[in-house]
Amino acid sequence: MSTETLTIQSLGAQGDGVAHGEKGPVFVPFSLPGDTVAVARVKDQGTIMSITSPSPDRVEPPCRHFGPDGVGGACGGCSLQHMAKPAYNIFKRDSVAAALASKGLKPEICPTFEAHPGERRRLVYTVRRREGALIIGFNQAGTRHVVPIEECPIQSPGLFSKLPALKAIAKACNSDAFRLVVTETMTGLDVSVEGLQGGMADREKRGLTDVVMKLAGIARVSVNGEIIIEPVKPQLDFGGARVVLPPGAFTQATAEAEEEMARLAIAHIGKAKRVADLFAGIGTFALRMARVAQVHAVESDEKAVKALDHAARNTQGIKPVSVERRDLFRRPMMASELKTMDAVVFDPPRAGAEDQCRELARSSVKKIVAISCNPLTLARDLAILTAGGYRIHQVTPIDQFLWSPHVEAVATLTKG
Repeated sequence: MSTETLTIQSLGAQGDGVAHGEKGPVFVPFSLPGDTVAVARVKDQGTIMSITSPSPDRVEPPCRHFGPDGVGGACGGCSLQHMAKPAYNIFKRDSVAAALASKGLKPEICPTFEAHPGERRRLVYTVRRREGALIIGFNQAGTRHVVPIEECPIQSPGLFSKLPALKAIAKACNSDAFRLVVTETMTGLDVSVEGLQGGMADREKRGLTDVVMKLAGIARVSVNGEIIIEPVKPQLDFGGARVVLPPGAFTQATAEAEEEMARLAIAHIGKAKRVADLFAGIGTFALRMARVAQVHAVESDEKAVKALDHAARNTQGIKPVSVERRDLFRRPMMASELKTMDAVVFDPPRAGAEDQCRELARSSVKKIVAISCNPLTLARDLAILTAGGYRIHQVTPIDQFLWSPHVEAVATLTKG
């Protein structure tokens, strides 16, 4: 280990400051371009010892758990609380632009749709029991150390206010290590206990049920996918269609970002009569688009398919929604199957939709909306589509993971 003074020149993809020296780049967490910092260096990693000259974009972090001096260690949930909002928004936009440019794509990139404090409705807590004490919080970056959370400005007030209830549920699980996947719904919190080794005995399930019955605001608790107690079905509203969430179901992190992504998609498909929604999940976009077009929704997860289908069948005022369970990674929709579609919307996992995009590139679908949480795989997929004759109208960065390096994006394309 050596100590040296560095001037930070850029931000890396993970939000670490980067100094470029004679021996290559040095990555320094919690630093910003323009900072001059004294660091303890080990190979290409630097730890801030002191800040000699701060960046003009440096601001006071709003959370006590942020940074190397956070309470009990730095919470790994945020990496950019110390960055002023204008520079932060540009960083998110530039992350998308750089990924697209790496594939030779230079479309119009709109300003970043901003996230704000108090919007996150879905979080994953880590729970550990050490020496009889229960710890619930988030892992310190790059470690297995759990930072107990006493405040969290990204969470919705309704979610964070239930932390005592979540601690009671965690205590009743009587295990040393697991996760709580928590989603705030219209009817209360959906709490999914995951990674509980050995499951739960009947006696433990009864004990957990007794605890939840005394708590307010808990819609459901499940353990490793098994529903233990469901005082009320957890529901989300997608454009007037109410969907009952399967245990631990994927949802967008914030309702505000979800609404904006849906708005962009619906605006682009315009007067399309038939739309395919690929990687449809529980119907986040399909059920909203059904207000203006017939939708064929394709998803691999059986429980998500059933939830989507049930919501579609029980919602008035929407056009027909057909549902298909299908693994699009192994069996993408072929160009011949897409010939009846006027538009396609796809929102795949981080791996993207490479094989599906190859079929789309061969298709005659007029309009495509590509939604992605990974700019690199989005760039690859868009390059396939543009090589097949599609033109990118615009790309909009969507920030729903506040103060993290992660960014969503919505790209709109037209054939010809």
